[in-house]
Amino acid sequence: MNWTKKYPGWTMFCAMVGLLFFLWGLAIPLSAAPAPIGPAAEQFAEGARVTVWLTLISGTVGILLGILAGIGKLSKFFPLRWLCNAYVWLIRGTPLLLQIMFVWLAMPSVLPEGFEISDFACAAIALSLNIGAYNTECVRAGILAVPHGQIEAAKALGLKPFQTFMDVVLPQSLRVALPALANNLASLVKDSSLAYAISVVELTMAGYRVQAESYQPIPVFMTTAAIYLILTTAFTTLTAALETRLEAGQKR
Repeated sequence: MNWTKKYPGWTMFCAMVGLLFFLWGLAIPLSAAPAPIGPAAEQFAEGARVTVWLTLISGTVGILLGILAGIGKLSKFFPLRWLCNAYVWLIRGTPLLLQIMFVWLAMPSVLPEGFEISDFACAAIALSLNIGAYNTECVRAGILAVPHGQIEAAKALGLKPFQTFMDVVLPQSLRVALPALANNLASLVKDSSLAYAISVVELTMAGYRVQAESYQPIPVFMTTAAIYLILTTAFTTLTAALETRLEAGQKR
């Protein structure tokens, strides 16, 4: 951790490069393991890649949703504020598994005839909506944490409200909210495992298939857990370095 604080840039670089090498080289060390792990090494590797893709896509969209909904919750326009509050209330009050199943079953009925959507896309949509609701509260708290004097100073300099928000309020609020956003991202890595319920072959589903074929749950799920642990460690290291780089939460 001291190395992370001292060299945040290098830590971010090493975490990203290490994650890429891990994803694309995972099958090599696993193939040397005894059965049932060795013969299924490529299944584990592909499942890990799908998990990371789900995390990156859903995490990116979730941050955008969180920013928009966080701004909406602080809006003076009542219908927009009500809509954002209802979105957060609904998503945070229902299980993620139910949300994934609902999107998977409801999307085909609302899409135009002949238009198909993959199971992966359904899982990504549901995960994005879910993490977006939690990010909303983080962003809202970050905006409220910005000292009002900053806004008054921007007005005194002649900045318009939109310029004030984009150049003064939003950057500071995101630095304050970054630790909570990073925690949500780490949780998303694990929450993506629920995509197995709609037949997305991510890491948990890959492990389940290997276990069903071999009837050896202990080595299979220990391997699955170890891969998840490495993935979450890489993401938390990356976000911790980014937090240090931006000096999140520190007042100047």
